[in-house]
Amino acid sequence: MSNWAWLDGVFLAADQARISPFDRGFLFADSVYEVTAVYDGRPIDMERHLARLDRSLKELGFSHQPDPAAIKDVHAELIARNQLAEGLIYLQITRGAYGRRDFVAPGGAALRPTMFAFAEAKPIIDTAAARDGVAVVTVDDIRWGRRDIKTTQLLASVLAKTEARSRGAADAWMVGPDGLVTEGASSNAWIARRNGEVVTRALSNDILAGVTRNTMMDEATAEGAVVLEQSFSVEEAKNAAEAWISGAGGLIVPVVELDGAKIGDGRPGPIVRGFQRRYFAAIGVDVAAAAPWALQLGRTG
Repeated sequence: MSNWAWLDGVFLAADQARISPFDRGFLFADSVYEVTAVYDGRPIDMERHLARLDRSLKELGFSHQPDPAAIKDVHAELIARNQLAEGLIYLQITRGAYGRRDFVAPGGAALRPTMFAFAEAKPIIDTAAARDGVAVVTVDDIRWGRRDIKTTQLLASVLAKTEARSRGAADAWMVGPDGLVTEGASSNAWIARRNGEVVTRALSNDILAGVTRNTMMDEATAEGAVVLEQSFSVEEAKNAAEAWISGAGGLIVPVVELDGAKIGDGRPGPIVRGFQRRYFAAIGVDVAAAAPWALQLGRTG
């Protein structure tokens, strides 16, 4: 965990940060957040994180919109103060604390949002998950109907991750009543069909518009890859050539097992390796030095 945090405009020791128990983020999950990956002391995809933050706040009707330049400065200062070379910056904005529990919050000039951010040092490029892939299990998607807003209502995701851990897996894929995969507990879900088509669910209220997902889409388009924004079933995923998840916390992680069934031959394949190489290079990673395994064509070990 970081030594320095930021709370309502003040940098302070992380263990000294205090938020009111009347805060609406605590009482109602009336809050939004962003997690931005950091590599080589630089935030990754910062503009897209800021755009999604702005959208989430507007969708929840926040009358206060923080200055994007100020948020950038906070990230830069947290990186510097914590000497963060590789890891994550977490930012949360709530509708504030007013000394009472009222379903209807003050608005307009009366709004006093709580803004909190901290840093976490952790490897995000050369990890066992990125190198070797992970096992995933499926769970029923019990979340609310506006998953496209990045709120802190994460209890369903917590339960899904906990169930995955109890079943010996690293993550969970949410499945709707129609039998179609929506997304991971904290990531977007992808498969590659045996004909080479790459498939990920189309953007809607059902899933979050992942920042890593959208950057991957740009990279794929630039390379001329075929990426289809379509829904897919659990059975289609089990029979896919490859599968993976994307998100700021792990960037691009191969999925080699789903509900106990191997995906392909149970090892990361050439398509996900290509996405890893392109994405890492796009964010300034020296792939040969930091992730030489990503230079393999896949399934060569």
